[in-house]
Parts: sequence; C-alpha cells; structure tokens
Amino acid sequence: MANSCLQLSGFVMSCVGWVGILIATATNDWVVTCKYGMNTCKKMDELGAKGLWAECVISTALYHCISLTQILDLPAYIQTSRALMITGSLLGLPAVGMVLTAMPCISLGDEPHSAKNKRSLLGGILILLVALCGGVSTVWFPIGAHQDQGLMSFGFSLYAGWVGAAFCLLGGAMITCCSTEPSQHYNHHDNNRFYYSKGQGPDNPVPPSTNHAKSAHV
Repeated sequence: MANSCLQLSGFVMSCVGWVGILIATATNDWVVTCKYGMNTCKKMDELGAKGLWAECVISTALYHCISLTQILDLPAYIQTSRALMITGSLLGLPAVGMVLTAMPCISLGDEPHSAKNKRSLLGGILILLVALCGGVSTVWFPIGAHQDQGLMSFGFSLYAGWVGAAFCLLGGAMITCCSTEPSQHYNHHDNNRFYYSKGQGPDNPVPPSTNHAKSAHV
C-alpha cells in the first residue's frame, strides 16, 4: 500500500513538473536584461525581456517583441537551451504514459507484475532525463544572458522551469525507487527442513531400528 501511494505521488509530481517545463518552453519571459539601472533602462527603452523564441523591449508605453528566427546567428546558450527544453518536453509524454499504464489500479489484460515494474522504471528514468534537460537549460540560459546583455532579474518562465525541473526530479526519483522488484531473501531455515522419501511421509513414520532390541537381549 505504501509503495502504491509513493508511486501515485511521484506520478502527480512528475505531471506537475512536466507542465512547468512546457510552460517555460512556450513562454519568453525568462530573464529581464538591462545594462544600467531599472529607471534608466525604461526611459531609454533598453529594458528587455528575453526568452527562447523572442526578445522583447519593455518601456512605460511599449512592449515590442522580435522573434529569434535566425538560428545560425543565435548565441550557443540559446540554441542549446532550445534543444534541451524541446527534448525534455517531448520525453515527458511517453514518460507520463508509461508510468500511468504501470499504476497498480490499471490492468492491461493478464500482464505480469514484473512487466509493470519494468515499464514504470523506464518511465521514471525518462522523467529524470526531463528534469536534467530542464535543469541544465534554466541554469545555463541566465548565465549566458548575463554575460551577453547584463542580467537584471529573472522572469516567471524561468521560475516555472526551475519548479518543473525540481518536481520532475523528485517524482522521477520516487517512481524509480518504487519500481524496483523486492529482492528474494534466502531463508537459511530451508536447510533444516525434513524431507521424506516416498512412502515414508509424516503419516508413515519410519519403524524403529531393531538393532537396539537385539543388543538388549545380548
């Protein structure tokens, strides 16, 4: 029962984390960049928000975004973060599907329990890979943006990616730990079992030896 509860909790956490990764991938408010003070950048229209797909200019009366379509001209941290976040988003779908079909409350015909454990283990490993992709991207991107344009603050997309990576890491770890098959302990008392030959079971005890009787008459 406890194992099923942990597996269900890991599944819910993984789903929440995957949704966070999807939100971070689809939105562009990753970091707010500025080389000067906040008020100065707003007056000079140099306060910007940057994400995976667009770079925006923020001012008191303007919010204009430019799509980052020139892939070959983009910095390496943007290209790598894009690839990792897309990979994590795509891996999340089969991972969640595998864990869902491996839940104890779902039965797929006469499937053995060992097959469910293997599928759940594979799903947990994929969820850990989703957490790895999201964690690397959400750490590398702000570092690259700070070196490139000057980092002012973090955006909600970056927080969504951090939360999603953390939930996927915890959920994947819980699912992986719950999917291991219990080891079969060897019982040392098996060596002390009594085995009866054919025709000499418990109901047919072995007749006592007559050697003692003969020696008594000697």
